[in-house]
Amino acid sequence: MYPDTQLFIDGTWRAARGGRSLPVLNPATEEVIGQVAHATTDDLDEALEAAARGFAVWKKVSAFDRSKLMRKAADIFRSRADATAQMMTLEQGKPLAEAKMEVMAAADIIDWFAEEARRAYGRVIPARAEGVYQLVVKEPVGPVAAFTPWNFPINQVVRKLSAALATGCSIIVKAPEETPASPAELIRAFADAGLPKGVANLVYGVPAEISEYLIPHPVIRKVTFTGSTPIGKMLSALAGQHMKRVTMELGGHAPAIVFDDADLELAAKTLAGAKFRNAGQVCVSPTRFLVQQKSYPEFVERFTAHAKALKVGAGMDADTQMGPLAHERRVPWVEGLVADARQRGAEVHTGGERIGNKGYFYQPTVLTGVGRDARMMNEEPFGPVAMIAPFGDLEEVVEEANRLPFGLASYAFTRSAKTANAIAARVESGMMTINHLGLALPEVPFGGMKDSGYGSEGGSEAIEAYLNTKFVSQAGL
Repeated sequence: MYPDTQLFIDGTWRAARGGRSLPVLNPATEEVIGQVAHATTDDLDEALEAAARGFAVWKKVSAFDRSKLMRKAADIFRSRADATAQMMTLEQGKPLAEAKMEVMAAADIIDWFAEEARRAYGRVIPARAEGVYQLVVKEPVGPVAAFTPWNFPINQVVRKLSAALATGCSIIVKAPEETPASPAELIRAFADAGLPKGVANLVYGVPAEISEYLIPHPVIRKVTFTGSTPIGKMLSALAGQHMKRVTMELGGHAPAIVFDDADLELAAKTLAGAKFRNAGQVCVSPTRFLVQQKSYPEFVERFTAHAKALKVGAGMDADTQMGPLAHERRVPWVEGLVADARQRGAEVHTGGERIGNKGYFYQPTVLTGVGRDARMMNEEPFGPVAMIAPFGDLEEVVEEANRLPFGLASYAFTRSAKTANAIAARVESGMMTINHLGLALPEVPFGGMKDSGYGSEGGSEAIEAYLNTKFVSQAGL
Protein backbone atom coordinates (compact mmCIF):
# COMPACT_ATOMS: atom_id res chain seq x y z
CA MET A 1 0.00 0.00 0.00
CA TYR A 2 2.91 2.37 0.62
CA PRO A 3 5.67 2.81 -1.98
CA ASP A 4 9.23 3.98 -1.65
CA THR A 5 9.39 7.54 -3.00
CA GLN A 6 11.88 8.66 -5.62
CA LEU A 7 12.97 12.02 -6.95
CA PHE A 8 11.35 13.32 -10.13
CA ILE A 9 13.84 15.25 -12.24
CA ASP A 10 13.65 16.09 -15.94
CA GLY A 11 10.69 13.79 -16.48
CA THR A 12 12.27 10.75 -14.81
CA TRP A 13 11.58 9.02 -11.50
CA ARG A 14 14.87 7.94 -9.99
CA ALA A 15 16.91 7.40 -6.85
CA ALA A 16 19.25 10.07 -5.53
CA ARG A 17 22.66 10.18 -7.22
CA GLY A 18 24.38 9.48 -3.93
CA GLY A 19 22.08 6.56 -3.17
CA ARG A 20 20.93 8.01 0.16
CA SER A 21 17.42 7.60 1.46
CA LEU A 22 15.48 8.48 4.59
CA PRO A 23 12.98 6.28 6.47
CA VAL A 24 9.29 7.19 6.45
CA LEU A 25 7.35 6.35 9.63
CA ASN A 26 3.68 5.70 10.25
CA PRO A 27 2.82 8.09 13.11
CA ALA A 28 0.10 5.74 14.38
CA THR A 29 2.51 2.84 14.89
CA GLU A 30 6.00 4.40 14.75
CA GLU A 31 6.93 1.68 12.25
CA VAL A 32 9.04 2.31 9.16
CA ILE A 33 6.74 1.97 6.15
CA GLY A 34 9.04 3.06 3.33
CA GLN A 35 12.00 5.11 2.18
CA VAL A 36 12.32 8.47 0.45
CA ALA A 37 15.25 9.46 -1.76
CA HIS A 38 17.60 12.07 -0.28
CA ALA A 39 18.80 14.59 -2.85
CA THR A 40 22.38 15.84 -3.03
CA THR A 41 23.69 18.96 -4.75
CA ASP A 42 24.27 16.85 -7.87
CA ASP A 43 20.54 16.11 -7.93
CA LEU A 44 19.71 19.76 -7.32
CA ASP A 45 21.98 20.86 -10.15
CA GLU A 46 20.19 18.48 -12.49
CA ALA A 47 16.82 19.75 -11.29
CA LEU A 48 17.89 23.36 -11.88
CA GLU A 49 19.10 22.60 -15.38
CA ALA A 50 15.87 20.72 -16.09
CA ALA A 51 13.76 23.58 -14.74
CA ALA A 52 15.58 26.07 -16.97
CA ARG A 53 14.98 23.90 -20.04
CA GLY A 54 11.42 23.20 -19.00
CA PHE A 55 10.68 26.88 -18.61
CA ALA A 56 11.98 27.62 -22.09
CA VAL A 57 9.46 25.10 -23.46
CA TRP A 58 6.48 25.71 -21.17
CA LYS A 59 6.38 29.50 -21.42
CA LYS A 60 5.78 29.13 -25.17
CA VAL A 61 2.76 26.86 -24.66
CA SER A 62 -0.47 28.84 -25.01
CA ALA A 63 -2.57 29.51 -21.93
CA PHE A 64 -5.37 27.58 -23.63
CA ASP A 65 -3.23 24.46 -24.01
CA ARG A 66 -1.74 24.77 -20.52
CA SER A 67 -5.29 24.85 -19.20
CA LYS A 68 -6.29 21.70 -21.06
CA LEU A 69 -3.30 19.75 -19.74
CA MET A 70 -4.01 20.88 -16.19
CA ARG A 71 -7.65 19.80 -16.44
CA LYS A 72 -6.47 16.40 -17.65
CA ALA A 73 -4.10 16.13 -14.68
CA ALA A 74 -6.97 16.97 -12.31
CA ASP A 75 -9.09 14.19 -13.77
CA ILE A 76 -6.23 11.69 -13.47
CA PHE A 77 -5.65 12.70 -9.87
CA ARG A 78 -9.32 12.27 -8.99
CA SER A 79 -9.29 8.79 -10.47
CA ARG A 80 -6.50 7.83 -8.06
CA ALA A 81 -8.02 9.46 -4.98
CA ASP A 82 -8.57 6.33 -2.92
CA ALA A 83 -5.03 4.99 -3.30
CA THR A 84 -3.46 8.41 -2.75
CA ALA A 85 -5.55 9.07 0.35
CA GLN A 86 -4.41 5.77 1.86
CA MET A 87 -0.78 6.75 1.30
CA MET A 88 -1.37 10.10 2.98
CA THR A 89 -3.06 8.56 6.02
CA LEU A 90 -0.26 6.03 6.45
CA GLU A 91 2.48 8.68 6.31
CA GLN A 92 0.74 11.65 7.96
CA GLY A 93 -1.81 10.08 10.31
CA LYS A 94 -4.96 12.04 9.52
CA PRO A 95 -8.25 10.10 9.21
CA LEU A 96 -8.77 8.52 5.83
CA ALA A 97 -11.87 10.65 5.20
CA GLU A 98 -9.83 13.84 5.72
CA ALA A 99 -7.12 12.56 3.41
CA LYS A 100 -9.67 11.75 0.70
CA MET A 101 -11.15 15.25 1.04
CA GLU A 102 -7.68 16.75 0.63
CA VAL A 103 -7.08 14.82 -2.58
CA MET A 104 -10.43 15.78 -4.06
CA ALA A 105 -10.01 19.41 -3.03
CA ALA A 106 -6.60 19.43 -4.73
CA ALA A 107 -8.20 18.37 -8.01
CA ASP A 108 -10.64 21.28 -7.68
CA ILE A 109 -7.72 23.64 -7.08
CA ILE A 110 -6.01 22.41 -10.25
CA ASP A 111 -9.24 23.04 -12.19
CA TRP A 112 -9.51 26.55 -10.75
CA PHE A 113 -5.98 27.50 -11.72
CA ALA A 114 -6.45 25.88 -15.13
CA GLU A 115 -9.20 28.42 -15.77
CA GLU A 116 -7.17 31.28 -14.31
CA ALA A 117 -4.39 30.36 -16.76
CA ARG A 118 -6.65 31.54 -19.57
CA ARG A 119 -7.42 34.83 -17.83
CA ALA A 120 -4.02 36.31 -17.05
CA TYR A 121 -5.07 39.40 -18.93
CA GLY A 122 -2.98 42.44 -19.76
CA ARG A 123 -4.57 45.72 -20.81
CA VAL A 124 -4.38 48.62 -23.23
CA ILE A 125 -3.82 52.07 -21.76
CA PRO A 126 -5.21 55.02 -23.75
CA ALA A 127 -2.28 56.97 -25.18
CA ARG A 128 -1.76 60.74 -25.20
CA ALA A 129 -0.76 60.86 -28.85
CA GLU A 130 -2.32 59.46 -32.01
CA GLY A 131 -0.71 56.31 -33.39
CA VAL A 132 0.73 55.21 -30.04
CA TYR A 133 -0.22 51.92 -28.44
CA GLN A 134 0.46 51.43 -24.70
CA LEU A 135 0.27 47.78 -23.74
CA VAL A 136 0.56 46.01 -20.39
CA VAL A 137 1.70 42.42 -20.90
CA LYS A 138 1.83 39.61 -18.30
CA GLU A 139 4.78 37.22 -18.59
CA PRO A 140 5.77 34.22 -16.42
CA VAL A 141 8.35 35.15 -13.84
CA GLY A 142 10.51 32.04 -14.46
CA PRO A 143 11.53 28.86 -12.60
CA VAL A 144 10.06 28.61 -9.10
CA ALA A 145 11.43 26.99 -5.94
CA ALA A 146 8.61 25.78 -3.68
CA PHE A 147 8.97 24.55 -0.11
CA THR A 148 6.05 22.77 1.53
CA PRO A 149 5.26 21.26 4.96
CA TRP A 150 3.92 17.92 6.17
CA ASN A 151 0.57 18.89 7.69
CA PHE A 152 -1.25 19.00 4.33
CA PRO A 153 1.14 17.08 2.06
CA ILE A 154 -0.89 17.66 -1.12
CA ASN A 155 -2.80 20.84 -0.39
CA GLN A 156 0.34 22.84 0.28
CA VAL A 157 2.00 21.64 -2.93
CA VAL A 158 -0.96 21.90 -5.28
CA ARG A 159 -1.52 25.63 -4.85
CA LYS A 160 2.10 26.46 -5.65
CA LEU A 161 2.38 23.90 -8.44
CA SER A 162 -0.88 24.94 -10.08
CA ALA A 163 -0.15 28.66 -9.92
CA ALA A 164 3.29 28.13 -11.45
CA LEU A 165 2.07 25.88 -14.25
CA ALA A 166 -0.96 28.06 -14.99
CA THR A 167 1.22 31.08 -15.61
CA GLY A 168 3.88 29.31 -17.71
CA CYS A 169 6.54 28.86 -15.04
CA SER A 170 8.53 25.73 -14.31
CA ILE A 171 8.98 24.58 -10.72
CA ILE A 172 11.15 22.60 -8.32
CA VAL A 173 9.12 21.34 -5.37
CA LYS A 174 10.93 20.50 -2.15
CA ALA A 175 8.21 18.39 -0.54
CA PRO A 176 8.25 17.12 3.07
CA GLU A 177 10.38 14.10 3.93
CA GLU A 178 7.89 12.96 6.60
CA THR A 179 5.06 12.69 4.05
CA PRO A 180 6.64 12.14 0.64
CA ALA A 181 4.45 9.64 -1.21
CA SER A 182 1.21 11.60 -1.55
CA PRO A 183 2.78 14.74 -3.07
CA ALA A 184 4.69 12.45 -5.43
CA GLU A 185 1.33 11.14 -6.65
CA LEU A 186 0.27 14.72 -7.41
CA ILE A 187 3.37 15.24 -9.54
CA ARG A 188 2.78 11.86 -11.17
CA ALA A 189 -0.69 12.94 -12.31
CA PHE A 190 0.80 15.91 -14.18
CA ALA A 191 3.54 13.77 -15.70
CA ASP A 192 0.97 11.23 -16.87
CA ALA A 193 -1.13 14.05 -18.32
CA GLY A 194 1.76 14.89 -20.64
CA LEU A 195 3.57 17.73 -18.88
CA PRO A 196 6.84 18.37 -20.76
CA LYS A 197 10.09 17.20 -19.18
CA GLY A 198 11.66 19.57 -16.70
CA VAL A 199 8.55 21.69 -16.10
CA ALA A 200 7.83 20.09 -12.72
CA ASN A 201 10.60 18.58 -10.59
CA LEU A 202 10.37 17.01 -7.14
CA VAL A 203 13.15 16.65 -4.55
CA TYR A 204 13.52 15.66 -0.91
CA GLY A 205 16.36 16.06 1.56
CA VAL A 206 17.60 18.28 4.38
CA PRO A 207 15.34 21.37 4.18
CA ALA A 208 18.01 23.90 5.17
CA GLU A 209 20.56 22.51 2.72
CA ILE A 210 18.11 22.51 -0.19
CA SER A 211 16.74 25.99 0.48
CA GLU A 212 20.19 27.49 0.94
CA TYR A 213 21.23 25.98 -2.40
CA LEU A 214 18.15 26.68 -4.52
CA ILE A 215 17.12 30.15 -3.38
CA PRO A 216 20.35 32.00 -4.32
CA HIS A 217 20.77 30.10 -7.58
CA PRO A 218 20.40 32.35 -10.66
CA VAL A 219 18.01 29.92 -12.38
CA ILE A 220 15.39 30.44 -9.66
CA ARG A 221 13.30 33.58 -10.10
CA LYS A 222 10.63 33.07 -7.45
CA VAL A 223 10.42 31.45 -4.01
CA THR A 224 7.24 30.25 -2.32
CA PHE A 225 7.19 28.79 1.18
CA THR A 226 4.63 27.48 3.64
CA GLY A 227 5.84 26.88 7.18
CA SER A 228 6.80 28.52 10.44
CA THR A 229 7.34 32.24 10.83
CA PRO A 230 11.00 31.97 12.00
CA ILE A 231 11.98 29.84 8.98
CA GLY A 232 9.92 32.04 6.67
CA LYS A 233 11.79 35.12 7.83
CA MET A 234 15.13 33.43 7.19
CA LEU A 235 14.14 32.35 3.69
CA SER A 236 12.66 35.77 2.91
CA ALA A 237 15.91 37.41 3.93
CA LEU A 238 17.91 35.01 1.76
CA ALA A 239 15.61 35.61 -1.20
CA GLY A 240 15.81 39.35 -0.64
CA GLN A 241 19.58 39.28 -0.92
CA HIS A 242 19.14 37.95 -4.45
CA MET A 243 16.05 39.99 -5.39
CA LYS A 244 13.81 36.95 -5.77
CA ARG A 245 10.03 37.29 -5.83
CA VAL A 246 8.60 35.74 -2.65
CA THR A 247 5.27 34.39 -1.38
CA MET A 248 5.16 33.47 2.30
CA GLU A 249 2.31 31.61 4.02
CA LEU A 250 3.48 31.42 7.61
CA GLY A 251 2.26 30.62 11.10
CA GLY A 252 -0.90 31.78 12.80
CA HIS A 253 -2.57 31.98 16.20
CA ALA A 254 -6.17 32.49 15.16
CA PRO A 255 -8.65 34.17 17.52
CA ALA A 256 -12.13 32.63 17.57
CA ILE A 257 -14.51 35.27 18.94
CA VAL A 258 -17.94 34.26 20.25
CA PHE A 259 -20.34 37.06 21.22
CA ASP A 260 -23.25 36.76 23.63
CA ASP A 261 -25.80 36.90 20.82
CA ALA A 262 -24.21 33.98 18.92
CA ASP A 263 -25.79 30.58 18.35
CA LEU A 264 -23.63 28.84 20.95
CA GLU A 265 -24.22 25.28 19.78
CA LEU A 266 -23.40 26.24 16.19
CA ALA A 267 -20.27 28.05 17.39
CA ALA A 268 -19.11 25.21 19.65
CA LYS A 269 -19.72 22.48 17.07
CA THR A 270 -18.21 24.42 14.19
CA LEU A 271 -15.14 25.58 16.08
CA ALA A 272 -14.50 22.15 17.62
CA GLY A 273 -14.51 20.65 14.15
CA ALA A 274 -12.06 23.30 12.97
CA LYS A 275 -9.85 23.02 16.06
CA PHE A 276 -9.35 19.26 16.07
CA ARG A 277 -9.20 18.71 12.31
CA ASN A 278 -5.83 17.18 11.45
CA ALA A 279 -5.13 17.01 15.21
CA GLY A 280 -4.92 20.79 15.30
CA GLN A 281 -1.94 20.81 12.93
CA VAL A 282 -3.44 23.50 10.73
CA CYS A 283 -2.04 26.99 10.17
CA VAL A 284 -5.56 28.50 10.20
CA SER A 285 -6.72 26.44 13.19
CA PRO A 286 -8.63 28.46 15.83
CA THR A 287 -6.46 28.62 18.92
CA ARG A 288 -7.47 31.46 21.25
CA PHE A 289 -11.19 31.06 21.95
CA LEU A 290 -12.49 34.40 23.21
CA VAL A 291 -16.05 34.18 24.53
CA GLN A 292 -18.17 37.04 25.89
CA GLN A 293 -18.70 36.76 29.63
CA LYS A 294 -22.43 35.95 29.74
CA SER A 295 -22.04 33.03 27.32
CA TYR A 296 -18.64 31.89 28.58
CA PRO A 297 -19.70 29.09 31.00
CA GLU A 298 -22.18 27.55 28.56
CA PHE A 299 -19.73 27.71 25.66
CA VAL A 300 -16.99 26.03 27.71
CA GLU A 301 -19.41 23.24 28.61
CA ARG A 302 -20.60 22.73 25.03
CA PHE A 303 -17.14 22.92 23.47
CA THR A 304 -15.68 20.53 26.05
CA ALA A 305 -18.45 18.03 25.34
CA HIS A 306 -17.59 18.07 21.64
CA ALA A 307 -13.90 17.53 22.45
CA LYS A 308 -14.64 14.63 24.80
CA ALA A 309 -16.81 12.92 22.18
CA LEU A 310 -14.04 12.71 19.59
CA LYS A 311 -12.78 9.23 18.76
CA VAL A 312 -8.98 9.28 18.57
CA GLY A 313 -7.20 6.48 16.76
CA ALA A 314 -5.27 5.34 13.72
CA GLY A 315 -6.35 7.19 10.60
CA MET A 316 -7.07 3.96 8.74
CA ASP A 317 -9.72 2.93 11.30
CA ALA A 318 -13.20 3.70 9.99
CA ASP A 319 -14.48 5.30 13.21
CA THR A 320 -11.46 7.53 13.86
CA GLN A 321 -12.26 11.24 14.03
CA MET A 322 -8.80 12.49 15.01
CA GLY A 323 -5.52 10.79 14.24
CA PRO A 324 -2.08 11.06 15.85
CA LEU A 325 0.29 13.98 15.68
CA ALA A 326 2.35 13.71 12.52
CA HIS A 327 5.77 12.91 13.97
CA GLU A 328 7.64 12.40 17.22
CA ARG A 329 8.73 16.04 17.57
CA ARG A 330 5.13 17.19 17.99
CA VAL A 331 4.41 15.23 21.19
CA PRO A 332 6.98 16.88 23.49
CA TRP A 333 6.11 20.25 21.97
CA VAL A 334 2.43 19.95 22.91
CA GLU A 335 3.28 18.39 26.28
CA GLY A 336 5.55 21.34 27.04
CA LEU A 337 2.87 23.90 26.21
CA VAL A 338 0.30 22.19 28.41
CA ALA A 339 2.73 21.74 31.30
CA ASP A 340 3.66 25.42 31.14
CA ALA A 341 0.00 26.47 31.20
CA ARG A 342 -0.73 24.19 34.15
CA GLN A 343 2.20 25.58 36.11
CA ARG A 344 0.74 29.04 35.58
CA GLY A 345 -2.66 28.05 36.97
CA ALA A 346 -4.62 26.89 33.93
CA GLU A 347 -7.48 24.42 34.42
CA VAL A 348 -7.71 21.39 32.12
CA HIS A 349 -11.35 20.54 31.34
CA THR A 350 -10.51 17.53 29.20
CA GLY A 351 -7.38 15.94 27.75
CA GLY A 352 -3.94 17.21 28.59
CA GLU A 353 -2.15 13.87 28.24
CA ARG A 354 -0.51 11.65 25.67
CA ILE A 355 -2.49 8.54 24.74
CA GLY A 356 -0.55 5.30 25.21
CA ASN A 357 3.12 4.83 24.45
CA LYS A 358 2.95 3.68 20.84
CA GLY A 359 2.13 6.16 18.12
CA TYR A 360 2.07 9.93 18.51
CA PHE A 361 -1.44 10.23 19.95
CA TYR A 362 -2.49 13.14 22.15
CA GLN A 363 -5.87 13.81 23.74
CA PRO A 364 -8.11 16.61 22.46
CA THR A 365 -7.44 19.22 25.12
CA VAL A 366 -9.47 22.16 26.46
CA LEU A 367 -8.06 24.64 28.97
CA THR A 368 -9.36 27.73 30.73
CA GLY A 369 -7.61 30.24 32.95
CA VAL A 370 -4.62 30.41 30.63
CA GLY A 371 -2.86 33.70 31.28
CA ARG A 372 -1.37 35.94 28.64
CA ASP A 373 2.09 35.01 29.88
CA ALA A 374 1.62 31.32 29.06
CA ARG A 375 3.58 30.01 26.10
CA MET A 376 0.52 28.65 24.34
CA MET A 377 -1.07 32.10 24.37
CA ASN A 378 1.93 33.48 22.49
CA GLU A 379 3.38 30.60 20.45
CA GLU A 380 1.45 28.75 17.75
CA PRO A 381 0.26 25.51 19.45
CA PHE A 382 -0.07 23.48 16.22
CA GLY A 383 -1.74 20.66 18.09
CA PRO A 384 -5.12 19.59 19.53
CA VAL A 385 -5.13 22.24 22.24
CA ALA A 386 -7.85 24.89 22.73
CA MET A 387 -7.63 27.67 25.30
CA ILE A 388 -10.87 29.48 26.18
CA ALA A 389 -10.97 32.89 27.87
CA PRO A 390 -13.78 35.36 28.63
CA PHE A 391 -14.00 38.96 27.42
CA GLY A 392 -16.18 41.91 28.27
CA ASP A 393 -16.78 44.14 25.26
CA LEU A 394 -15.75 44.75 21.67
CA GLU A 395 -12.78 46.94 22.56
CA GLU A 396 -11.33 44.32 24.88
CA VAL A 397 -11.64 41.45 22.43
CA VAL A 398 -10.21 43.45 19.54
CA GLU A 399 -7.20 44.32 21.66
CA GLU A 400 -6.59 40.65 22.49
CA ALA A 401 -7.20 39.46 18.93
CA ASN A 402 -4.59 41.91 17.63
CA ARG A 403 -2.11 41.49 20.50
CA LEU A 404 0.12 38.95 18.78
CA PRO A 405 2.30 39.56 15.72
CA PHE A 406 0.39 36.89 13.76
CA GLY A 407 -2.38 37.76 11.33
CA LEU A 408 -3.43 34.76 9.28
CA ALA A 409 -6.99 33.62 10.07
CA SER A 410 -9.73 34.65 12.47
CA TYR A 411 -13.23 33.48 13.36
CA ALA A 412 -16.31 35.18 14.80
CA PHE A 413 -19.86 34.21 15.75
CA THR A 414 -22.61 36.79 16.22
CA ARG A 415 -26.20 37.42 15.11
CA SER A 416 -25.55 41.18 14.84
CA ALA A 417 -24.67 42.58 11.43
CA LYS A 418 -23.22 45.64 13.15
CA THR A 419 -20.93 43.52 15.32
CA ALA A 420 -19.92 41.34 12.38
CA ASN A 421 -18.97 44.39 10.31
CA ALA A 422 -17.05 45.93 13.22
CA ILE A 423 -15.06 42.81 14.03
CA ALA A 424 -14.27 42.16 10.36
CA ALA A 425 -12.97 45.70 9.96
CA ARG A 426 -10.88 45.82 13.12
CA VAL A 427 -9.25 42.41 13.52
CA GLU A 428 -5.84 42.30 11.84
CA SER A 429 -5.89 39.08 9.85
CA GLY A 430 -5.67 38.15 6.22
CA MET A 431 -8.83 36.05 6.47
CA MET A 432 -11.94 36.11 8.63
CA THR A 433 -14.92 33.76 8.54
CA ILE A 434 -18.09 34.68 10.42
CA ASN A 435 -20.80 32.21 11.55
CA HIS A 436 -19.40 29.38 9.41
CA LEU A 437 -16.17 27.93 8.01
CA GLY A 438 -15.49 29.69 4.72
CA LEU A 439 -11.71 29.59 4.27
CA ALA A 440 -9.40 27.92 1.74
CA LEU A 441 -11.75 27.51 -1.22
CA PRO A 442 -9.86 27.66 -4.53
CA GLU A 443 -11.61 30.83 -5.67
CA VAL A 444 -10.99 32.93 -2.54
CA PRO A 445 -7.75 34.59 -1.34
CA PHE A 446 -5.61 32.62 1.11
CA GLY A 447 -2.86 34.44 2.96
CA GLY A 448 -1.97 36.55 5.95
CA MET A 449 -0.52 39.80 7.16
CA LYS A 450 2.02 40.85 9.79
CA ASP A 451 4.22 37.88 10.82
CA SER A 452 1.90 35.47 9.04
CA GLY A 453 3.41 36.34 5.70
CA TYR A 454 2.41 38.05 2.49
CA GLY A 455 0.92 37.14 -0.83
CA SER A 456 -2.09 34.97 -1.61
CA GLU A 457 -2.27 31.31 -2.54
CA GLY A 458 -5.92 31.38 -3.56
CA GLY A 459 -8.31 33.33 -5.73
CA SER A 460 -7.39 35.44 -8.71
CA GLU A 461 -4.72 37.13 -6.60
CA ALA A 462 -2.70 33.91 -6.43
CA ILE A 463 -1.30 34.04 -9.96
CA GLU A 464 -0.05 37.62 -9.73
CA ALA A 465 3.08 36.59 -7.83
CA TYR A 466 4.05 34.27 -10.69
CA LEU A 467 3.78 36.96 -13.38
CA ASN A 468 5.97 39.86 -14.38
CA THR A 469 4.24 42.99 -15.61
CA LYS A 470 5.82 44.42 -18.74
CA PHE A 471 4.87 47.77 -20.26
CA VAL A 472 5.27 48.16 -24.04
CA SER A 473 4.78 51.51 -25.72
CA GLN A 474 4.78 51.46 -29.53
CA ALA A 475 4.46 54.31 -32.00
CA GLY A 476 3.56 53.75 -35.63
CA LEU A 477 6.12 54.92 -38.22
